[in-house]
Amino acid sequence: MKVGDFELDVFSAGRYRLDGGAMFGIIPKPLWERLIPPDEKNRIELDTCCVLVRTGGQQVLIETGCGDKFNEKEREIYQFEPGVTIESALGRRGVDPASMDLVVLTHLHFDHAGGATKRDASGRVIPTFPRATYVVQGGEWEDARNNFGVMKTTYRPENFEPIREAGRLRLVEGDLDLCPGIRLLVTRGHTRHHMSVQIESRGETVLFTSDLIPTRSHLRGPYVMAYDLYPQETMTRKLDILAQAEAGGWRLVWSHEPFWRMGRVVKSDRGEFAAQEVKMMSG
Repeated sequence: MKVGDFELDVFSAGRYRLDGGAMFGIIPKPLWERLIPPDEKNRIELDTCCVLVRTGGQQVLIETGCGDKFNEKEREIYQFEPGVTIESALGRRGVDPASMDLVVLTHLHFDHAGGATKRDASGRVIPTFPRATYVVQGGEWEDARNNFGVMKTTYRPENFEPIREAGRLRLVEGDLDLCPGIRLLVTRGHTRHHMSVQIESRGETVLFTSDLIPTRSHLRGPYVMAYDLYPQETMTRKLDILAQAEAGGWRLVWSHEPFWRMGRVVKSDRGEFAAQEVKMMSG
């Protein structure tokens, strides 16, 4: 779709499953299972939504999905969608990974940064996007290297260390304009330096929420993940962002929404935040 002067594509880098209770934290199962039904192991199906922005001068990719560097046990646990990766998804769109200019990683958990690297024919792990600059918050980089998180296996060095070794890493600090029309916003809570990405052109705004709001089923304040380091901060910032989005007519893209690609924030009859689907041509 067009967003002002930009071309935007929102697509999947592959589906997978996580525990539904962990995805909804303190919310009782009888409530959350109405929103996303679990399987027999209490897992819910999630997507790994990525955004490709063509500004006219650059190609910017936001997120890279899980990648495919997993062993058989992990494949069974997470039920990764076979054969779908960031490379295959871009290939279906006629995009060569070598043509990418910037790759934004909102944080370095494996379901966001796993596709940032891949194994070559010899088994060596290398950057998936050989000429791109990978953009990461400096504090997030340090937390990843020190494995500072709730799930101790979610920060995996093979997903990010090869980027530094190849000289493709750019560390940033705080909110900043990455390039004209693309702004990085620190939205603490899920991790200490988690980012959301704001895309704006000619008065139109799209916000990639990443794990601040992982799905449209997480719009209510208390609906936050057990994986969040600081759930109170997630809730507070989420409600602030939703108020801005509703007032400004923003469109939102959620990182793990399994049913929609994009939505617009509205107020329900009960005065709560809700979402209306925005249709896109691609999926």
